[in-house]
Amino acid sequence: MIEFGHLTHVGLRRELNEDTYYGDSDLGLWLVADGMGGHEYGEVASALARETVVREISSGSSLSAAIRVADEEIIRHSRHRGDSLPMGTTIVAARITGNRFEIAWVGDSRIYLWHDDTLTQISHDHSYVQELIAQGAISAEQARSHPHRNVVTQALGVTTPDQLNIETRVGELRPGMQLLLCSDGLTEEVDDPHIAQVLSHHECSAQECVDGLVAAALDGGGSDNITVVLVRRH
Repeated sequence: MIEFGHLTHVGLRRELNEDTYYGDSDLGLWLVADGMGGHEYGEVASALARETVVREISSGSSLSAAIRVADEEIIRHSRHRGDSLPMGTTIVAARITGNRFEIAWVGDSRIYLWHDDTLTQISHDHSYVQELIAQGAISAEQARSHPHRNVVTQALGVTTPDQLNIETRVGELRPGMQLLLCSDGLTEEVDDPHIAQVLSHHECSAQECVDGLVAAALDGGGSDNITVVLVRRH
């Protein structure tokens, strides 16, 4: 059985929530999209990504193919409106079929796997600071406070289809395992050990864990929109 919790919050410093999400156990699809701050109509880009991926998956497309169509759709929409700046969004998505999962992502929203009381980030940020970490120029701890930590290197609507790097991973989702999808509004304010601590409360429902994570991000400052989706297999 699949149980999931979900919540989005505008945060404490933004007037507009440019995040969106989707969850459907029947379709076996969950996603979080974070509209690009600083670009026009980030909320339009994230909604377009959600609607396009849901439509394409419902029609039988693969996860990566659906995300690629979403990129093309957002670019087309932006050109049609004649925007001077492209509108963009990150995306993380998970499909669960039987006891298997597939994840795909573009940008710096994240997917974590909770397994055997251990939290592991299984997505890989498409961000400037992640490239610096990979080069050994800065540590992961330094990245948390780096002035350019919010600069993404890939985003739907901004990265052209031929340059788009949709990364995917597959795995097994056994009873007791959890997938956490979130925008960077959570990870900006709440570190991995704190996230793990919340997910370790097995007596809590998935929704209670999600509520706890969003509350922790608000306590941490709530500097951005916060969206959290937690999928748990029983």
